Amino acid sequence: MTPAVIPGGLDARESASSSAKRECRSPLAHLLHGLNQPLTGLQCAMEVALARPRTPEQYVEGLRQGLELTERMRALVGAIREVVDEEERDVKDKDEATELNPLLREAVDELQPVAAAKKLQITLDCPAAWSWKVKDGRRRASSLMFRLLESAVSLAAPETALEIETGDAPPGAWMKICWQVAEPRAEFSPPELGLLVAQAGWERAGAEWERRSEDDVETVTLRRREVAGGGCFKSGDLK
Repeated sequence: MTPAVIPGGLDARESASSSAKRECRSPLAHLLHGLNQPLTGLQCAMEVALARPRTPEQYVEGLRQGLELTERMRALVGAIREVVDEEERDVKDKDEATELNPLLREAVDELQPVAAAKKLQITLDCPAAWSWKVKDGRRRASSLMFRLLESAVSLAAPETALEIETGDAPPGAWMKICWQVAEPRAEFSPPELGLLVAQAGWERAGAEWERRSEDDVETVTLRRREVAGGGCFKSGDLK
């Protein structure tokens, strides 16, 4: 899939700015930043409700808006807890290395029915010799791979293609996922939150994560991070 070129003008600048800010923040920082907006909105709604007498209909509408903001906060807090829980678990767990190649293929197979329901084609270009091992147990590594691809499938527009490509070109193994986004795009929708949680997991495992947005095309690229000096890998690192 060849990414479309963003036309010039304000929209292009805003898209580039949003992508740059997302790249600069860690997933946890991004989630905490996102939590600030609904918190502020809820506080403002409560202040307005107490400022002067209101009709029953206005109170009902205020409560409805408050519930929507609370639901957004619950989703963000849930994602934050996932990230923090996994970070704490990394300190305790010591697992044997797990090969990602079969886990990638299994995740694609599991998601085929979901993709078929939205007429989304998943293409996989993964050589049999592609090798990338992560020092996580098979269950955790499988969950990490599935979470990433599940989020991408959910974010992809119906009747398009989700392309997955892997390789071993220097400096090391890499994986790229590309899809055309559906409209409208909510920054903290469930699949976006899932992608942030997946990003935290991959980065915690030692991978370099890059996400790019160009017009209506999203690309996530993962690269195996090399360790300088040939040092040993800790639990959760890639090798």
